Amino acid sequence: MFEPMELTNDAVIKVIGVGGGGGNAVEHMVRERIEGVEFFAVNTDAQALRKTAVGQTIQIGSGITKGLGAGANPEVGRNAADEDREALRAALDGADMVFIAAGMGGGTGTGAAPVVAEVAKDLGILTVAVVTKRLILKAKSAWRSPSRGSLSCPSMWIR
Repeated sequence: MFEPMELTNDAVIKVIGVGGGGGNAVEHMVRERIEGVEFFAVNTDAQALRKTAVGQTIQIGSGITKGLGAGANPEVGRNAADEDREALRAALDGADMVFIAAGMGGGTGTGAAPVVAEVAKDLGILTVAVVTKRLILKAKSAWRSPSRGSLSCPSMWIR
């Protein structure tokens, strides 16, 4: 009547941390030894990528930022991701599901995470984004900045 079945985990799941906030989240997952997923850190900041515990890193926008980060400018983050869209595509290729972790409010996470989501969508990959939003009021522009990233790809982001 009932037969034992061997359960296999054939799904390829990739977790992509974008920018400083997303990279920190993924680094925490790596340190907690979460298994069964591939982890990537994507950033414009070369120094942050050199320091991360995440094994697979992708520096985006080196031609634009010279490895110095996006300077809290989401447009720079988006352009950086566009510059290296093929590297992102290669990293995501073969995944059945992608989780994107990013912080909204800085430059790279806000600008590049929607591009990562677009690449995943183009590849037909089920994608979930988990984003954080700054809570500290530094200036009015700091409150507007997170929304620019999430609104640039409204069909893929839940606020």
